[in-house]
Amino acid sequence: MADSPVTITTPGSDDAASAGPSPQEQKQMEQAYAQMKRKMSMEEIGRNIKHKIMVLSGKGGVGKSTVSTGLALSLAQQGYAVGILDIDITGPNVPKMMGLDGRRLHVENKRIHPAQGHLGVKVISMAFLLEDEDTPVVWRGPIKLGAIQQFIGDVEWGELDYLVIDFPPGTSDEPLTVAQSLPDIDGMVIVTTPQQVALLDSRKSITFSESLKVPVIGVVENMSGFTVSGTASPGSEFSVAAPGGKTITTSADGEGNFSFTLDIFKEGGGKSTAEEFGVPFLGALPFDPGFVRGGDDGVHRIVSEPDGPSAVAFSKVVAAILDQLSDGSDGGLEII
Repeated sequence: MADSPVTITTPGSDDAASAGPSPQEQKQMEQAYAQMKRKMSMEEIGRNIKHKIMVLSGKGGVGKSTVSTGLALSLAQQGYAVGILDIDITGPNVPKMMGLDGRRLHVENKRIHPAQGHLGVKVISMAFLLEDEDTPVVWRGPIKLGAIQQFIGDVEWGELDYLVIDFPPGTSDEPLTVAQSLPDIDGMVIVTTPQQVALLDSRKSITFSESLKVPVIGVVENMSGFTVSGTASPGSEFSVAAPGGKTITTSADGEGNFSFTLDIFKEGGGKSTAEEFGVPFLGALPFDPGFVRGGDDGVHRIVSEPDGPSAVAFSKVVAAILDQLSDGSDGGLEII
């Protein structure tokens, strides 16, 4: 008599498959699908945004967010379509500087639509998601990095000429995540102030670019000097006690007008650092108390005084950036 057939049920058999995936497996599949969609979205965003500029500083307090918003507004002033991605998860300041304090983001078809600030600049920031501006964001690394990927992949930026990405101080997870997630980044702008402590940290940022394999577009020196203007008797000369024990001698012109610059935080450090590392020096921005008032009021100096000295200084920095981008990688730090 023939042996009776033996039926063996395995995890891959019809009986096991009919039960469907377990809740854990279902969750894993959904996460994988969402990650795949986000990756495809990032690639599409990369194609729709012509230029992507990372703005970094090795140290806090150098005015990096002021520079980021200034670059974006100066570019918009020249007719470009611009967006700002505020990656500072724990200390987002860009919305306040752009007059968008208290604004909430619009979500449609699971896509996040940026808020729109001065001169039509589009803005995405963690600040839009906080119920209270005093609420701290206490997130561990993986959650923070997931939020950054969502800010990149789930946002409906549309077509932009420039995306300015504002980072928190230092060289850590945030720039690494963006560099790995967003394709075809043009390069990074390093912000420093003239004093030695800030210059030491800016050097670290330049070296950090090698690990990211992102070129350095150049160095911007912020708070480079405070210009004092006034009137006196025509042709009169006088001396002013300046920082560092220096004395500045100046004179009024034939109409009684005079001006001189005080180097509050020393001078020339940004340029010398750029020369030392063989990267472009993009220019110096003045120490302007109007930036403080404008940041608090949500009206950047470029908006309040579009033809003023600070706006002119920003336009020169932007011109230098555009010149570097038009030259390709020849002008920046070459990564081998």
